[in-house]
Amino acid sequence: MSSDAVLIAAKGLSKRYPGRREADPPTLALESFDITVSAQEVACVVGPSGCGKTTLLNMIAGFETPTSGSLTVKGQAVIGPHPDRSVVFQQPALFPWLTVWDNVTLGPRLRGHDPRALEASARKVLLSVGLSGFERHFPYQLSGGMRQRVQLARVLVASPDVILMDEPFGALDAQTRVVMHEVVLRVWSEYRPTIFFITHDVEEALILADYIYVMTRRPGRIKERIEVPFSRPRSYELIGDPKFAALRARIVGILRDEWLEAQE
Repeated sequence: MSSDAVLIAAKGLSKRYPGRREADPPTLALESFDITVSAQEVACVVGPSGCGKTTLLNMIAGFETPTSGSLTVKGQAVIGPHPDRSVVFQQPALFPWLTVWDNVTLGPRLRGHDPRALEASARKVLLSVGLSGFERHFPYQLSGGMRQRVQLARVLVASPDVILMDEPFGALDAQTRVVMHEVVLRVWSEYRPTIFFITHDVEEALILADYIYVMTRRPGRIKERIEVPFSRPRSYELIGDPKFAALRARIVGILRDEWLEAQE
């Protein structure tokens, strides 16, 4: 499980967007948001559509600036993107004219990493995500799940402190999603990264996470922090566990209540 060292800390975090026109009221996406994520922890955030999940991830990534509150990674204020935080996006953000190998190694090569050490690291990572043998393929030659594995490999080879994942498997079919969950579980076992994962899939969160943060409707706040009681290593046999079903029903119930209150 996670270590005791706090890696991500948000306190009183709020994000307000101005209206599209001067006369339009602003939109409060997040309000008084508190969260802490420890090193080596897998934290999943679930919540109703439009509750600010992706806004939160973008602020941790440094793509957006909080309106108020504090946000730190490793005790340092987040003031913009940084190599210590890498993102696996919803859609594979790959260079179509580069091979798998070149997509994965581009960042470290540009930063001047030792070529021999980089080659060894890249080969290990590609093996871990199941892409060994596909080094010379181009993105158009890969399935959607394989392209997401390239994204994950590219992030891992950079050795960030935090991996941010924004619903990366939402566009995949059910069978491929299961495979990708197993890839993430294997990668965590091998590399022990800190992962901050946004998802709308409660089952996905229960399979992957150490802690699940359930958000309210907009403006997003933490409704409940749930510790996932299943030990690692994990497998899909978990879904047959009565505790798994009960916890899934509990979280779905919380989300349903939030959705119903939003309709009133």
